[in-house]
Order: sequence, then C-alpha cells, then structure tokens
Amino acid sequence: MSLSLPVDPPRARSLTGVVPQLFAALEGRSDWFAPATSAIVFVIDGLGASNLAARSGHARFLAQAGSKKDVVRTVFPSTTATALTGLLTGAPAGEHGIVGYRARMPGTDHVANQLRGYDTDGLPLTWQRAPRLVAAHPDRPRFAVSKSEYAGTGFTDVTLGEAEFVGVDDLTARVNRAAELAAQHPGAFIYLYANDLDAIGHKRGWQSGEWIAALERVDAAARALASAVAGGTGVVVTADHGMVDVPAHRQVLLSEGDELLDGVHLIGGEPRMLHLYTNEGRAGAVLDAWRAAEGGRSWVMSRSEATDAGLFGPVSPEVEGRIGDVLVAARSGIAYYDDRLSDKGAQKMVGQHGSLTNEERIVPLLRLGAFA
Repeated sequence: MSLSLPVDPPRARSLTGVVPQLFAALEGRSDWFAPATSAIVFVIDGLGASNLAARSGHARFLAQAGSKKDVVRTVFPSTTATALTGLLTGAPAGEHGIVGYRARMPGTDHVANQLRGYDTDGLPLTWQRAPRLVAAHPDRPRFAVSKSEYAGTGFTDVTLGEAEFVGVDDLTARVNRAAELAAQHPGAFIYLYANDLDAIGHKRGWQSGEWIAALERVDAAARALASAVAGGTGVVVTADHGMVDVPAHRQVLLSEGDELLDGVHLIGGEPRMLHLYTNEGRAGAVLDAWRAAEGGRSWVMSRSEATDAGLFGPVSPEVEGRIGDVLVAARSGIAYYDDRLSDKGAQKMVGQHGSLTNEERIVPLLRLGAFA
C-alpha cells in the first residue's frame, strides 16, 4: 500500500532555518531578514497560523503584522520538545534525536519523556545530539528570557546551555526585559518564550474563551515588545506548533483486549502521533492491523516508510531505534489514548498536536522592529 503523505511546497521555509537566519541578520547577510543590531525570537508556544487566522479579531496586532505568506513549517512530529530543539539547533529530529514527546530508550523497556526526562526519567544530557546554535557564536551576548521555573532544567541546558538565563514570570515584564537586553547588549541574540496559549489550549481547547483571553494577552505583549525595542533591534514572532481540539467524544481509547494492541510492546509519542514499539517479529502484523482499522483517518506507516519519506530528516544510526516500528499520525480530529493506564489525566486534555496536518505544522513568521 502506498502512502499519501502531505508534501511541503518546494519553497516552504522551515522552523529550523529561523535562528540561523537571525544570526546571519546580525552580520547583515540573511536571506530572510534585514540587518539588525540585536535580534529577538519571540516563541509563542501553541500558536498555529490557522489558530491565529481564526481568532484574528482577538489578536489584531499579530494578525496585521503579516500576511498569509508569513509562515514557516514546523518539524515532525509537531510537538514542543522536537520543535524547540529543532529551532535552537537548526536540525531535524533525525539528527538531534528528540523524535517526539515520549520515546523508547533503545535496548530498554523505558519510554522517556523528551521534554522533562532529563530531570525525571534519567535521560543523559547527551541524548540531544545536535550542536546548539548559541554555542556557535561565543562572541555574541546570548540570553534566554522565560519563566523562572525553566531555569536550570535539562531541556534548557541541552538547547540553550550557553545562553544567560533570565527568569521573568509576568509576560509583559518578560517582553520588556527582552527589549532592554537587546538595547543594552548590541549584537545580542535573545530567545523569548511564552507558553500561556499552549497550557490553556491543552486544558480547555484553543476554541475556548480562556484561550481567547490568553491570546489577547499575548497580542498585547507582542505590541508592547514592538514598541519597546530600539530602532536597530529586529524581532521575529513564531511558534513551535499549532493546535487541534479533540473533545472527549473524538478520543480513540485503546483498551485491554483491543486487537490493535496485539503485538504492541510499548507506546510512545503522544495522542496525535503514536510511536508503536512492537514485539519481535510483529511489526508487519501491527502495521497491517492499524492500516486496516485506522488508515481512513490517520497516516499509518512503518519506520522505514517514515524515514524514506524524510519526515524526520536524515536519521542518524543512534536515533533510528528511538523511532517506533509503526507510526500513527492522526489525519482527522481524533486522538489515541492507552486506556489501560491508571492515570487518566492526559484524557482530560482538549487541545492536541503532533501530527502532519497544516493546522499543527504551519506557524507564523512575523517580522517586527528592524525586520518589519
């Protein structure tokens, strides 16, 4: 059976190109951005281009800052751990090794959290395999401006280890601090992060009133940032992924005795992009069963089909075993849950992401300040 996977347009820009282009802009040689004295990348976690377009009346500043063409495509899987690592290394998942939210540690029965696992699941800091882009520019001031709770975490270390961390919990104060740092340190690169939309989207859904209220706050913060930066500072607003709402009646629950679990040893990934790690010799049977049952509403593929299609980019031998034997990427508005687990907390989440749809993969690339 041949796969019909979505294909990126030939000239589509990737999220992995943003930070290299920002450093190039500081040297006056970027293909994407005008020259700048300092550069800020403002990452709004969970703000897909389609989410912004659908709620543009609640984000007038951001909506008017660009056109439909001012977008980039995030990586696959379209999840925070993979995307932020790709943004900050310039590498796809097959190179940096963060192949999803949860992935098997090869040779073990342990499926580790790729975002918090350095602190909770025993992931070594060498698990992230690609060089950090901030490390390649030791002559420049480099800052990470984010919530204080992210200071000193393993994920911060493996993506931004050489940057000076500046913890500011209030969003408006955070963007103002980023603008101050850009002015005080000419030539600086500044990573500015806000997770408000993602957190509320997971809990309530991006179509909820709470999400809209958060979007209005983020929009006001972006406006404040644009007003606060000095004339030579360039600002790019982007995101790691978009979001799809999956209400409870659209959940696909995998229960004890389910035929789709026959031959499945471990499940990784996340609800809209499963990594299925199979028992020895059962990968073909699992692939056939899932294709027959779920092929109408999900892309179901073997590891080799996914890697041959370039979904993970070039895959290092050390990374190959982290990818599931079978991958299930939701195409329609569904999400898969292992209902055998005693902890049902994940099933209470509404907003989801991780798959290949445009809603999840296309994110804004908005230019402010010297880049406008």
